[in-house]
Amino acid sequence: MLNIPPLQATVSSEEWQLRCDLAACYRLAALYGWSDLVFTHISAKLPESVSGAGAHHFLINPYGLMFDEITASSLVKVDEGCNKVIESPFPVNPAGFVIHSAVHEARADAGCVMHTHTRAGVAVSAQKCGILPISQQSTFVLGSLAYHGYEGVAFRDDEKPRLQADLGAANFLMLRNHGLLVVGKTVADAFLSMYTFENTCRIQLDAQAGGELIEVNPLIVKGVAEALRVQTGGLGGAFAWPALIRKLDRLDESYKT
Repeated sequence: MLNIPPLQATVSSEEWQLRCDLAACYRLAALYGWSDLVFTHISAKLPESVSGAGAHHFLINPYGLMFDEITASSLVKVDEGCNKVIESPFPVNPAGFVIHSAVHEARADAGCVMHTHTRAGVAVSAQKCGILPISQQSTFVLGSLAYHGYEGVAFRDDEKPRLQADLGAANFLMLRNHGLLVVGKTVADAFLSMYTFENTCRIQLDAQAGGELIEVNPLIVKGVAEALRVQTGGLGGAFAWPALIRKLDRLDESYKT
């Protein structure tokens, strides 16, 4: 129906795998209820072995497609200025790429940047207390969390330095009054981080509706990096990713086209 030209035969196997992973991430985001119609983005950086030495190329969603429509071939390849690198029948959203380009520019380790506007994420981002240490999930977030104040719809390049300074080396960024953002070395890492971030916010809102809260000992938060390594067998997001792909394949394999 969308008349998407197949790209598998025209790109490298490395790029195709990244396209499949990113398309799967979009489909999973839709499946878990994290999409906001067509108004958020997940970006992935292509390695230099694909882009070329010194080049910075990224994959991002075709603007206007729902997350559950996105396929590996429909993803648009752009440069750091959000200009198309290869021809695509789909538009891109330069304004939507401002936040992502800022993160990719500042963080060489940012293989994937995922940003959401979920109900729970926005709700907690509007709370002065931010993330509270009240769940096991929250400890994983608090171990690498930063905040960025709201400056309006993020389409101005002059906001980039402030966002980059606020993010620093953190992998979880709460955009005040706006939503959630995670940085991952891989698509799998970013997805697992967002899953944890989103559930942290949902748990907090549920807990706040009840009685007095019990906070986690700060010493536990300090040791969370090692706890996460043990829990995932040292694999990070790659530990859960194959199971997520199997789940997605059982439902709809069209993301691979």
